[in-house]
Amino acid sequence: MLNPIDTAAVLRDGRATGIHPVQIHTGVAWWLGACLVVTQKAPRVAVAHDGDPVSTEYAARFARGATNAQHHRCHVTVVVAPVAESELLDIAHGLGQAPSAYITHRSGEVSMALFDAKGEPLTEESGVAAIRMLIDEDRVPIPVNDAARGVIVEYRKEDEH
Repeated sequence: MLNPIDTAAVLRDGRATGIHPVQIHTGVAWWLGACLVVTQKAPRVAVAHDGDPVSTEYAARFARGATNAQHHRCHVTVVVAPVAESELLDIAHGLGQAPSAYITHRSGEVSMALFDAKGEPLTEESGVAAIRMLIDEDRVPIPVNDAARGVIVEYRKEDEH
């Protein structure tokens, strides 16, 4: 396991938030991607960022984690250009109500907001507690075999037309 994190401190209120890389690191994004897929039983997820280089790296790691979630063969849509959170939620809805993550980096703090298939922030009951438990118990999902890996596709705004 990478440097352990204080999940109670950084994973709350539907998001993981902390100072990069002291409280939170890119490995956490991988963990969240895999755990979101498993806890939401998601065949598809979307991830977007605010365009900051740190956010972009976290989004890439989130996507790789989501493709490696047990047997789910998750189809991960990475929104390439920076978008607002509301735009991500519209895109996720258009993908068939996919759970999603929106990643920002400001003043050294990374925030990864997690949403369910309806576009609602994850709550303790709808996934945050389960994700925290998986990370705390070092049971972050891994693929059962290479055939179970998902795929990453890029989404560009021009794809809408």
